Amino acid sequence: MSPLPQTTRNRIVGVWSGAITTSRATNERTAGQIVFVDTPGVHEARSALNRFMVEEALGVLGDVDAVLLVVESGEAKAGRGERGQDRAAAVALPPAARRTHPTDARLLEALKKAKVPVVLAVNKVDKIKDKRALLPVLEAWGQRAEFAAIVPISATAGVGVIDLVRELLKVMPKGAPIFDPDTLTDRSERFLAGELVREQLFLRLYQEIPYSIAVVVENWNEREAEGDVVIDVSIMVEREPQKAIVVGKGGTMVRDIGAAARAEITRLIGRPVHLRVHVKVAPDWSSSEAGIGRLGYRRGE
Repeated sequence: MSPLPQTTRNRIVGVWSGAITTSRATNERTAGQIVFVDTPGVHEARSALNRFMVEEALGVLGDVDAVLLVVESGEAKAGRGERGQDRAAAVALPPAARRTHPTDARLLEALKKAKVPVVLAVNKVDKIKDKRALLPVLEAWGQRAEFAAIVPISATAGVGVIDLVRELLKVMPKGAPIFDPDTLTDRSERFLAGELVREQLFLRLYQEIPYSIAVVVENWNEREAEGDVVIDVSIMVEREPQKAIVVGKGGTMVRDIGAAARAEITRLIGRPVHLRVHVKVAPDWSSSEAGIGRLGYRRGE
């Protein structure tokens, strides 16, 4: 996770198993399992990597029972009024009165063709101080497509999340669980470790550099006698100047990235981790199908 857009590059399955109160009047509870297929965001794709990401997102539509579309509520724009009072205004993304962006139009058209229920989650409502400003945002989205439900949420604060699960359970088909109750994802620890390293790169590097970086887990050695795991990771950049930035003066940047990632991976797998990080140059790897394939970005994987 990171504050930057287009952080997610692969489909990642997350499994929710539990029970929630579906009727406040009768206190009735419903148990279920929802298999979330988190995808990259749909955006304008120029490079081979970006095209791969968009195809990963749209390609899943034929295999799911419902779609959860997550959009941002807008942004709280702080300013000063005539009397020095703080004010905030919600900005619809985008307002119904404005021209639909081609990328949004492509996504909405793809959802329409998929012919599955679509639940819209309008995220980051905690950023809007004046909740009255949220209504035009919800109305704008409601005019753009037919949604099974529109749910305002704040993912970080947990606002509306139970309501969102409740709406999703309504549109999901009945059937036996696909995964056991303790399963959280179908991704391996090795894959998640690489993603945790890439997360630190997105958190510490800015502008375009994180988008030119890939992380490859070269070696994963579980040492039974020591009770730990030794992991070798290569951070792949496209140009020598990028390598210098990732390494940092005296190696400080790559050292800090490695230390933070090691702590996260240790928490993930519950064992001590020895993480060895290497920075390498793979010229223009994100520009070609062959380049992204060599670094693990292959469709359907």
